[in-house]
Amino acid sequence: QVQLVESGGGLVQAGGSLRLSCAASGRTFSSYAMGWFRQAPGKEREFVAAINRSGGSTYYADSVKGRFTISRVNAKNTVYLQMNSLKPEDTAIYYCARKLLGGLATGEHEYDYWGQGTQVTVSS
Repeated sequence: QVQLVESGGGLVQAGGSLRLSCAASGRTFSSYAMGWFRQAPGKEREFVAAINRSGGSTYYADSVKGRFTISRVNAKNTVYLQMNSLKPEDTAIYYCARKLLGGLATGEHEYDYWGQGTQVTVSS
C-alpha cells in the first residue's frame, strides 16, 4: 500500500509564494510519474502539473504555466510544487497523486494513489 502525505499549504496574499510537498511511502517511488491536482469550492478537481520518473520531463496546465514548478527528489521519496505569483483563483485543496505506469498524463483516471490534500488559500 502506498501512502501520500501533502504538506505546506496555508494562507497567503496574492502575489505570494508557497511550496507544497508530498511524501510517499514505499520503495518504488522512483518508478512512477507523479502529479498535482486541485479542487476549488464548487468545482471539479483539475490537473495542475505532472513530472516523469526521473524528473527530467514536466507538464503544466495552462493556468499555472510560468508560475508553478513541479520537481522531485527520489532519494527523499518526495515531490514538490513551488507556487509563485499566486492568485485568488489558485485557492483550492491541492492533491498529489501517483501515476499508473507509463508517461505523463492529465486525467484523474490515470492515477491510482492519492493524498488527503492540503488547503491553499490566496487572499486578494
